[in-house]
Amino acid sequence: MGKLWHKKTELNREIEKFTVGDDYILDREIVSADCTASIAHAKMLCEIGILKQKEYEDLKDELINIIKDNETGKFSITIQDEDSHTAIENRLTEVLGEEGKKIHAGRSRNDQVIAALRLFSRDFLFAFRESCLNLSETLVDFAEKHKNVPMPGRTHMQLAMPSSVGLWGGAFAEEMIDDITLVSQAYKSSNISPLGSAASYGVPLNLDREMVSGLLGFDRVQNNVLYVNNSRGKIESIILNSAEQVMLTLSKMAQDMILFSMPEFGYFTLPEEICTGSSIMPQKRNPGVLELIRAKTAAVSALTMQVKSIIRGLPSGYNRDFQETKRAFMQGIRTAIMSVNIMELTIRKVKVNEKALIEGFRPEIFATDRALELVKQGMPFREAYREVGLHLENLKGMDPYRALKEKDYSGTTGNLRLDLSADRIKNLRIEAEKEENRIREKMEKLTGLNIVFYKA
Repeated sequence: MGKLWHKKTELNREIEKFTVGDDYILDREIVSADCTASIAHAKMLCEIGILKQKEYEDLKDELINIIKDNETGKFSITIQDEDSHTAIENRLTEVLGEEGKKIHAGRSRNDQVIAALRLFSRDFLFAFRESCLNLSETLVDFAEKHKNVPMPGRTHMQLAMPSSVGLWGGAFAEEMIDDITLVSQAYKSSNISPLGSAASYGVPLNLDREMVSGLLGFDRVQNNVLYVNNSRGKIESIILNSAEQVMLTLSKMAQDMILFSMPEFGYFTLPEEICTGSSIMPQKRNPGVLELIRAKTAAVSALTMQVKSIIRGLPSGYNRDFQETKRAFMQGIRTAIMSVNIMELTIRKVKVNEKALIEGFRPEIFATDRALELVKQGMPFREAYREVGLHLENLKGMDPYRALKEKDYSGTTGNLRLDLSADRIKNLRIEAEKEENRIREKMEKLTGLNIVFYKA
């Protein structure tokens, strides 16, 4: 037993370290997915006569044992194995002898790793979508609770027009919901079966790719066998793109909360349990988690670009360069889901200071509202604009609460229509739960286990 490609010559140890990299460490996360895809492949091999029924049952039983051992930390992957695929096949051969050597018929490590990553990614997208929906829901609740609390609106960081905390929260809720549609699209792009493509060119066996796809809950077979390998890294970048869009939303939200929780503003107060302190200044309550979300947004963007940069100049077919996309992909998606969960906790805990918000309403913030009052009285807007601009001192005493209510068409401070966001969240949840239940049933039917491939 040894490397799947080993024939006679021993590999130079320095070359081994360089070519294996940290794949043998990263692959610990995809062992269960790899074994599940192997069960489906073995079942298909049995159906087309490559495996006997007893051989299939033995392979399935041992693959399930590997899944269980991996869950308890008893299954190991060494640098000599290179990756999960080799470690699994070595275990099968060690336990089952010649039967273990038959599992790889009609398959390459190329479509094997892609299949495992697709199953792993699918469960990540389920978890990520759920986290994003939770944050969206929390933002809608936050906006509803504070919908009548005035908040100075700003452009160019300067006072602009009357706004509300509800408008602020509702804006990010809608943005998150739109981001979730991108996550859902990434799911549709990635939930396709690569198995049967082998090393990019198929094999001279009567493989039933549709059967394997159905067993694993994929939406369809990824038809062209060369495209399967060409899409490695591309699909990962699509998933990372959706995660990056979510992170961009979080970054703007984090920046606002850092700014508005400064003592000079005092609009929001971040509770102590989510703030970090200083090693020398006893009074400090630092928005460290929000600053890290800002920084991690840049990190996810960089990791997304790293994957794209690796695949940008590659020729068709498999190239070893693809190996370097795995680390960036796994790091990027874990950073994104962690950031969403932290932001959801922060929104639930933040305190809104209505008094400080009202104090931020200096008279000039009502200038546009006053100009439009003159327009309603018949004055041309440009004249009203000039009149108000030349006599800002006349704006004292205007009521911020009244200013919110006077904008009452859809989407404005007096008519946030948060019900629209709530309905979209509800529909997205129903769709997500239906699809996840379908997949869970497929996986349990195939393996007899309740397996989750991505674990936070």
